[in-house]
Amino acid sequence: MVAILLLVLGVILLLIIMVAVYIFKTQRQLVNLDELCKNAMSQIAVQLNSRWDAVLALAKLAGQYAKHESETMVKTIEARRQAQVNTAEDVMQQQGELTQIMGRLMAIGEAYPDLKANDLFTKAQDGVNTYEEHVRMSRMVYNDTATKMNRMVRQWPSSFVASMLNFRERSYLTVDEEKKSSYPNLDEAFGK
Repeated sequence: MVAILLLVLGVILLLIIMVAVYIFKTQRQLVNLDELCKNAMSQIAVQLNSRWDAVLALAKLAGQYAKHESETMVKTIEARRQAQVNTAEDVMQQQGELTQIMGRLMAIGEAYPDLKANDLFTKAQDGVNTYEEHVRMSRMVYNDTATKMNRMVRQWPSSFVASMLNFRERSYLTVDEEKKSSYPNLDEAFGK
């Protein structure tokens, strides 16, 4: 009888140890994915800030031709460069604002052919395109990481550990297709 009791206690102790190891391992995986999501969002923020810098250069160049319009854009750009980007919603808001500013810059470029032909303006535009590609890649990394995080938060049994430790699903970065159709065609605007 004592042997059976010791066996049962051993099995219970083994199960407790296995559950504790699973919780410990899952917590580490969730923390790792959470940090990767934060890092990816930080990379997006850095790339967006660089894009704002390139757009600021375009606005300052445009200021030589359309002073009042440029001053307004420069103030807007400088204010947005300081904004925090911590969530998918923040990224989407900045994307929309960048699109509006770029549309206004393209209109100025079209109105002033000398500006459009300016070598510095073309280089600044290339810089904006380069940073746009960096943002696109950073967005892909973030969404991939968010997918992994969301799977762990939603799938059982890791969902139990995630809810116990207050880990939540991450929002995805998406593209508003209606807004996307209204984006200016930069290649057309610059005759490329």
